[in-house]
Amino acid sequence: MIKKTIYIGNSSYLKIKQNQMLVEDVESKTIKGRVPIEDMALLVLDHFQITISNQLLIRLQGNNVAVVNCDAHHLPLGLMLPLYGHSEYSERIKSQLKVSEPLKKQLWKQTVEQKIRNQKSLLDLSSKASEPLLTYSLEVKSGDATNREGMAAQYYWRHLFNDFSRSRFGAEPNNLLNFGYAILRSIVARALVSSGLLPVLGIYHRNKYNPYCLADDIMEPYRPFIDKLVFNYVSMHGIQEELTREIKAHILTIATQDVKIEGVIRPLMVAVTTTTASLYKCYTGELRQIKYPVLD
Repeated sequence: MIKKTIYIGNSSYLKIKQNQMLVEDVESKTIKGRVPIEDMALLVLDHFQITISNQLLIRLQGNNVAVVNCDAHHLPLGLMLPLYGHSEYSERIKSQLKVSEPLKKQLWKQTVEQKIRNQKSLLDLSSKASEPLLTYSLEVKSGDATNREGMAAQYYWRHLFNDFSRSRFGAEPNNLLNFGYAILRSIVARALVSSGLLPVLGIYHRNKYNPYCLADDIMEPYRPFIDKLVFNYVSMHGIQEELTREIKAHILTIATQDVKIEGVIRPLMVAVTTTTASLYKCYTGELRQIKYPVLD
């Protein structure tokens, strides 16, 4: 069963009853909705007047539901995950801690290669010139020592949105991309915990202030799927200055978007779990390649 992403954007009181999350209107005290806990994967809280019971939080964490809090700009700011989500947690962390630097560099090489290939595919689907990206993807070295990821990104963004500059605090549609990447990061972090891995221990990212280095690594080949959602929306509705509820609803469909992985079409949230499970097997030597999605 495909688990759900639940978005709460109004003043609400969230509580639990009979293993369901109840959404109660603060003023009328009426129940506006109910969702079985077992059906949830992601809960996005986007209002300053949302109250959530601790009993509900405990049950959400027990079912590996990622809880995302948004800031005043309606962008995801905080992420709550359970401390562990796998029965072999201790053993898996030991394997993660033993990973050698040469293996990390090879895994990062694979990650960058697939990210660039997916960026090229999106340019092709958008009828944009993509030839340089094929060259960059073939030139990636161990650890991406020659920064082909950065070179590809410069070309990709300039052509996808016509002279667009990707920046966290830049002009639109950076706001849409920021929201989408934050949701994607939460999905990946949740999958890593489910696979018994620590999101903080990256294979490339290692900023001491970043608690989700590994999530930032593994999400890279998935980013073009967010880019595709945003590109399609902008193509139909034009550049949007504000993150409206309609736009957020559109981007939140990312969890159930179909992606191809291992030659099979699966929802993105399921594909991410396939990726994180394969990463652990790379750590233990059972696999030599991370299983990443193909955008086509």
